[in-house]
Amino acid sequence: MQPKISVFFKRHARPDSSSGDGADKEGAGAPEAKRPKSCADGKVLNKKRNYAQFHLELGQPDFLLHMCSVCGMMYARGNDDDEKVHRAYHKSYFEGVPFKGWRNETVVARSEGGDRIILVADGNSCARNSKVQEVIKVVQKELGFGEGQLLHKLCKVYLFISSQRIVGCLVAEPIKTAHKVIPGSAEEKCSDLSVDKIESSKTNHTLEFGEISFKREVLKRHDHSDKNKEEYCDPGAIICQEEAVPALCGFRAIWVVPSRRRKRIGSQLMDAARKSFLEGEALCISQCAFSPPTSSGKALARSYCKTGAFLVYKDQDA
Repeated sequence: MQPKISVFFKRHARPDSSSGDGADKEGAGAPEAKRPKSCADGKVLNKKRNYAQFHLELGQPDFLLHMCSVCGMMYARGNDDDEKVHRAYHKSYFEGVPFKGWRNETVVARSEGGDRIILVADGNSCARNSKVQEVIKVVQKELGFGEGQLLHKLCKVYLFISSQRIVGCLVAEPIKTAHKVIPGSAEEKCSDLSVDKIESSKTNHTLEFGEISFKREVLKRHDHSDKNKEEYCDPGAIICQEEAVPALCGFRAIWVVPSRRRKRIGSQLMDAARKSFLEGEALCISQCAFSPPTSSGKALARSYCKTGAFLVYKDQDA
């Protein structure tokens, strides 16, 4: 027979609290969650945590910040402060920066509808400089200038005022030389070349299945390995003459709000700058030059100068 093993378990009593206080004994058995927490100053903290979820992250690209398709500002949707800042900036960008006027304005041009162009030069009051900086921030973001790269001490700022808003801005600076653009260069040659290449690369293929035929058109990719100037060029480039010509006024930046474009505001700003840039002397169009323009700036320069051979300058020419 196998030996019989007996196992005995003894239950020990729970040890009492060291203080021996009856209140502590009574509270020791209370659940931990129901016991109110106290802080150092004696205040009882019994606040419930709030687990409300304000956003759902479902893989969307603009979970944290959203970019406005009109003004390009990044802001957080649902944040009251960000929404307020975006509404103010959006209205300033699209309709113009609010402007109530200054005392002793330097008005250089007026129109029949009550619009005016004022000149702001260096050395004005802080209030005027702050308003100019507000406009310059919008211009820098629109035209791609870095912070502090647009203005310097020799610049003159022309502001187009309409209905108590600044709807246009021109920054002009003194220069010494400029270079004439070669008409019909770069983008026109590239566009004509690309069309010819595409037309020459088209080949037709016909697939027949009984009485049914299918025609397929294939476009061959153009090989840019050949570095010949006629076969590869930058459509956004501007080719200028190497010989420099004298110039006096440089249009560093021109900006008009989107809601007022194609209404000759840019042309009126340049007219006012030519008449007032030098005291007592009106400049000709041939004495003014443009900074390297964008695609919209090229169209404006051609339209204003009535020719594709307008003048372009760089920082080295100033």
